[in-house]
Amino acid sequence: MIHREGRLPLFITLILLIFLYSAIQIIWTSDELIKQLYLGFAIVIYLLVLQFFRNPKRHTISNAGDIIAPADGKVVLIEELEETEYLNDKRKMISIFMSPLNVHVNRVPITGKVTYTKYHPGKYLVAWHPKSSTLNERTTVVMQNDTTGPVLFRQIAGAVARRIAIYCKIGEQYNAGQEFGFIRFGSRMDIFLPLEAEICVDIGDKPIGGETIIAKIKSN
Repeated sequence: MIHREGRLPLFITLILLIFLYSAIQIIWTSDELIKQLYLGFAIVIYLLVLQFFRNPKRHTISNAGDIIAPADGKVVLIEELEETEYLNDKRKMISIFMSPLNVHVNRVPITGKVTYTKYHPGKYLVAWHPKSSTLNERTTVVMQNDTTGPVLFRQIAGAVARRIAIYCKIGEQYNAGQEFGFIRFGSRMDIFLPLEAEICVDIGDKPIGGETIIAKIKSN
């Protein structure tokens, strides 16, 4: 399945590749080798763009207190730090880096209600840069339920990503694993959890968005 965010880029890519092929037909009218090489190149480019916008079905199984990975990728950071935008307290943060080869659909980590969303314009530092979470273009979403309390997660654009799509709105109710957004090309997701959360992944792990349990929070 192809994500709706890919419809326009795929159409533009196809038109550009066809235009370039037409130009080659005019310039190298009788050179069949060049035409065949270009066709091979065009197919590879189109397939690369196509795979980036894939949207595979995910089956989310979670209990109250389970925190589901909000994105595919690689865990690059697990640390305790102060969250100053909304929660204003110390939290455990898990950062997941998404390479251009990962699925870039973003999914909510818990079942609950959206209580806060905000878009921040910013820079385009590489997504693994320590300051990318506060300086880069990003969105912040907070959801909560009776077991987890407020959970904050953040889409962060990288050096290549130039569009963050966010679909959720304040007051909406979501089930864990439902899609809430999309980021084009390399990027990062940060999720801020209570200090008592049990982290279930290690740095270097590669969680599957909408399926992998990355942490657990016990009910008080």
